[in-house]
Amino acid sequence: MRIKQINNNSINQIMLILIIILVCILIFHNLFYYLPGFLGAITLYVLYRNSYFKLTEQRRWNKVLTSLMFILLSIVFIVLPIWALVDYLVPQITSFLNNTDKIVSQFNLLKEYMADKPFLKDIDMSDEALLAMLQRMTKYVPSILNSVAEVMINIIVTLFVLYFMQVYARQMESYISSGVPFSPKSKQELWKEFDSMVRSNAIGIPILGFFQGLVAVLGYWIFGVDNFILMGMLTGIASIVPVLGTMTIYVPLGIITLASGETGNGIGILLFGFLLIGSIDNILRFTILKTLGNVPPLITVFGVLLGLKLFGMLGLIFGPLILSSVGVLIKVYSNEYGKGPSILLDQHDSEDPPPFSK
Repeated sequence: MRIKQINNNSINQIMLILIIILVCILIFHNLFYYLPGFLGAITLYVLYRNSYFKLTEQRRWNKVLTSLMFILLSIVFIVLPIWALVDYLVPQITSFLNNTDKIVSQFNLLKEYMADKPFLKDIDMSDEALLAMLQRMTKYVPSILNSVAEVMINIIVTLFVLYFMQVYARQMESYISSGVPFSPKSKQELWKEFDSMVRSNAIGIPILGFFQGLVAVLGYWIFGVDNFILMGMLTGIASIVPVLGTMTIYVPLGIITLASGETGNGIGILLFGFLLIGSIDNILRFTILKTLGNVPPLITVFGVLLGLKLFGMLGLIFGPLILSSVGVLIKVYSNEYGKGPSILLDQHDSEDPPPFSK
């Protein structure tokens, strides 16, 4: 009986795929330190793509100078504001954590206030709990300070990679398109989801944080909070926290104010937080952010959790993208191999065609 041999062509394909996968794993493992820089470059490329092509292809601007212009804009409107924010927050937070006497006194006031309150009295307010909390908080401060060099390196990587992505944009997109083994319709579906998710998170999250922080600063000033600017900034940053969001700042702040005997201000902070700071999120999501991309809330929440675990701060953008890609890949599978009705794609909202439409 003659044994059927495996086709040499199939063996060669499998071997080539395995080699590609192993090389990619090796590259990813050794360049993981620079991953935030590459992800940042991808994010900025998506945000600038339509404008870049409009300037270089319709208005015939020089590609190199146009890319350098976008890099300069990124430095002025993204890098410098973030650097100023960190430069302000780190000394303030460090000074607060070093002032142990004030922390202990406020903690004792809070403990006395919560001792006979329903629900609140069940929270562990022992000295050991305070010590453990302070240890957890203080251990992050040195890591933030030590990561300044890492952040600077990744910013340089971001701008460096962005330059080459823009100057060689058409060649890069053509190469990626030829390497994606799907039909043009499926490629367009992938790009549409990727573009929508990056824009909605890269633009939407800072907008939410800025306006919630701005409203919080106003409210804390009205109700006499010490360091109301610092607390407002922390409230804006806390808007990225899944589920609880800004409540992680204004609820403890309101309770501490109540515990210190300022009942009116404490109630005012809590009501202001629930009615105004919290409602800003819903107002923006159903107005401005609706035009950027209609991202399901569950994908946003669990995507942020996943992304922060994998990629740090840039996981705010790419975490939801990973989760939403599951649904997109199911659509792609239906397009490529399913027998059901084909998925109709909406016309892309930009004047420039999506990169995978050719």
